[in-house]
Amino acid sequence: MKRFWKKVRQPLADSVLVKNLLATLISWLLRLVSSTNTVAPGSDDPYVTIAKSSPMIVTLWHGQHLLAPAVYPRGNRVVAMFSRSADAELNALVAEKFGFGIVRGSGGRPGTSKADKGGARALIALKRFLDGGDNVAMIADIPHGTPREAGLGVITLARISGRPIMPVAIATSRRKVLEKSWDKTAINLPFGQRAIAIGAPIFVAPDADADAMETKRLEVTAALNAATARAYNLVDGAR
Repeated sequence: MKRFWKKVRQPLADSVLVKNLLATLISWLLRLVSSTNTVAPGSDDPYVTIAKSSPMIVTLWHGQHLLAPAVYPRGNRVVAMFSRSADAELNALVAEKFGFGIVRGSGGRPGTSKADKGGARALIALKRFLDGGDNVAMIADIPHGTPREAGLGVITLARISGRPIMPVAIATSRRKVLEKSWDKTAINLPFGQRAIAIGAPIFVAPDADADAMETKRLEVTAALNAATARAYNLVDGAR
């Protein structure tokens, strides 16, 4: 059986049909988790934020974002950026099941002046969506980089678009944390409480130089960590 699994594992992973079936299953599970978790007292209302700040750049941490497609308010257009890695492909397919638009690319790493060429093209595409009135969503930290440290991609997008960065965290009282994963992914579970914590909007000046960009990167990092801590405090207080 082990030899058989090794033979079929990669063809299954490469199968468009299998990936779509998995994405459909995961989307159903996320809907179940969202619908069976009551909203914790003190949770922020994303509808209010969207009404006040759209179009905006929603940003979250890796590993804390899995429930985001299920809790994003329906009827509000959003385009999400996913890396070009194979791991991100399934996440992108799941987001599409919830009506998200998809742009592929990656943000710039701290210590670099800009994103790579693919990332730069993705940021230009996201700017066009913002200019057209759509909200966009980006993961702030870099895949397999330093977890919970914002990259420059989201800062660059805010600078070139003039639109605010909205730090967002989502937590559930019942969860399984994958401690051995690089980002300590939180698997949200049903039949508990959930909370959304949204920080204050962060703007980046269009003429921001490298020092100003670094300052804003640190500000986004701090704001996302604060939102994450608040979201978990809201749901863990219900235990």
